Amino acid sequence: MRRRAAGRYGQVMALRWYSVVVDCRDIAAQAQWWAAALDWVIVYEDEHEVAVIPRHMSADPVEAGEWHRQWPGLVFVPVPEPKGAKNRLHLDLAPHSSQDREAEIARLLGLGATRVDVGQGPEVTWTVLADPEGNEFCVLSSRER
Repeated sequence: MRRRAAGRYGQVMALRWYSVVVDCRDIAAQAQWWAAALDWVIVYEDEHEVAVIPRHMSADPVEAGEWHRQWPGLVFVPVPEPKGAKNRLHLDLAPHSSQDREAEIARLLGLGATRVDVGQGPEVTWTVLADPEGNEFCVLSSRER
């Protein structure tokens, strides 16, 4: 079993996955779209970035133990160029087994997502979609964990 390196005072030191940064042309629109898609909230917004986090998370400072248990957020930053090629990194979303997967896909399409063909065959168990600026993401099969 691997051990994490102990810090200066004997505490375990580990970085936290803090956020995924998305380059986009309209940061406000993208942040609003993803907040609606995930039922998250916008916690910071200026002309250089917009940040969204899960609704259940606090935007207030928390102690270190709780800080390491926080989920990563999404941060949208402006770029002048449009998206040019397939993403090298994408998000996988999954409904709980108690949810209607097809209804979730229809909801995302209703928000402005589009279906995308990135070479997946008809036998796959996921659906590839793109957000309003063309960033691909997948809706996986329903699961419980």
